[in-house]
Amino acid sequence: MESSTGIRWRRLGGGLSPIQTKKKCEVEKTNVEEEEEPLSPSARLFHEPNFNVHILGIMGGKARMSPQIIKEKLVHTLLKHPRFSSLLVVDEKTGDMKWVRTKVDINQHVIIPDLDSNYMESPDKFVEDYVYNLSKSSLDKSKPLWELHLLNVKTSDAEGVGVFRIHHSLGDGTSLISLLLACTRQVSDPDKLPTIPGQNKKMNGTTTNYSSSGRSKPGLISLKHYFVAVWLFIQLIWNTIKDVVMFGATALFLKDTETPIKARPGSEYSPRRVVYRIVSLDDMKLVKNAMNMASKFNFNHTINDVALGVTQAGLSRYLNRRYAELGKKDKGETEKRNNLPKNVRLRSTILINLRPSAGIQALSDMMEKDTEAKWGNWIGSVLLPFKIALRDDPLDYVREAKATIDRKKNSLEAVYTFSIAGLVLKFFGIKKSSDLSHRVISHTTMCFSNLIGPQEEIGFYGHPIAYIAPSSYGQPHGLVLNFESYVNKMTMVLSVDESVIPDPHQLLDDLQVSLNLIKDAALAI
Repeated sequence: MESSTGIRWRRLGGGLSPIQTKKKCEVEKTNVEEEEEPLSPSARLFHEPNFNVHILGIMGGKARMSPQIIKEKLVHTLLKHPRFSSLLVVDEKTGDMKWVRTKVDINQHVIIPDLDSNYMESPDKFVEDYVYNLSKSSLDKSKPLWELHLLNVKTSDAEGVGVFRIHHSLGDGTSLISLLLACTRQVSDPDKLPTIPGQNKKMNGTTTNYSSSGRSKPGLISLKHYFVAVWLFIQLIWNTIKDVVMFGATALFLKDTETPIKARPGSEYSPRRVVYRIVSLDDMKLVKNAMNMASKFNFNHTINDVALGVTQAGLSRYLNRRYAELGKKDKGETEKRNNLPKNVRLRSTILINLRPSAGIQALSDMMEKDTEAKWGNWIGSVLLPFKIALRDDPLDYVREAKATIDRKKNSLEAVYTFSIAGLVLKFFGIKKSSDLSHRVISHTTMCFSNLIGPQEEIGFYGHPIAYIAPSSYGQPHGLVLNFESYVNKMTMVLSVDESVIPDPHQLLDDLQVSLNLIKDAALAI
């Protein structure tokens, strides 16, 4: 998924073959006026056998799901979106792929499985296994590429669970989650859409406070602004050059360290175990606010900094244990005495959609009033390094994370990687473009994203939501980690290849313990 700053089922050996068309697309005529639209290059990329990515949107409900109500509402909302009511067709002569509007049978997309009575013994494990089994196959391309599975199973966090499975070619992760949220309303006011906190859209510069004191002259302030702007521009150019060179090196030869969580070749075809843990968003806000108050340089820490810091701390704890098991000797878990190798290179590939998001209101209007909204995949890549090391001061994880994120914000890496991918596609074709993306991702270790969710409790067609857990599978990573905020909760979601990470719940424990240690350190400031 794509970071907010950025997802099924596939056979070993490649994705399902698209519907073949002869002459002019011989799609069955319906009462719906037939419309065609070619796939964007990024959407086409997600149909390559080695990059057949699906998005998962798991929603826990505070009440049992009513299939009939949900079906009726979907027909008048989600199906109004062209991607959710179009078939993928390919001309067998030219190989061109198109979206072709079709009549949708909602009963083929909303799936209510027969539940084995044995699920009562461990309902949480039942839902976990159900999603795991879904990840063994690809979506059926004889119908629009999405499904909603309704499981009226009472788990530890919900009375019922809905699992959206959507092919990544329909849109980027952030836009698809926004589209699903546009189908919800506030529980306290059913006429209102969810409120998503505003995000800083500036990706190529940091904000600095240049306030003057005393009798500073306006000309001096302007001069300061000028020199700071020049310096930030120089940093932007230098950071972009470094990042583009690193991207090229990664595509050619530069690989992450072969740690215990680095995926093996072919991992993209393996089923995924999806697990989650709900923690307190207020705890993360406490850390952010405490570090801002204690900052001597007026640094503005964010929830994203805290999430990345927790991730670095949790991964370091987990890897320290795994290396101890491999070496059959535990050297400790302090900054000076631990089991971690020196200079571990561990990076996350973040896919960023450069196309501005339409927003929930625009998507809602599109479904309800047949208006237009921006949509599509314009995907650029950002390689985000993680510092793997144990720290005696837990707040150092957040400080290091902030430094990394601030440097990445002051770079045009995503723009240039998108342009490079476009040039490769134009001159060498989709196969080489797919190989480029696959090499970059397989040479890194994981995928990371932090998505901002609604501030208030929402209902999905009248069903109050307890939690939201987005994830993905189909990429050549052994680990995908997504953060999703919702009201006063933060959900940490892992999608893992069990041959790489056999104990994902232990990794969740390490992430939660790391957050608690960072919070305790923040309280002591």
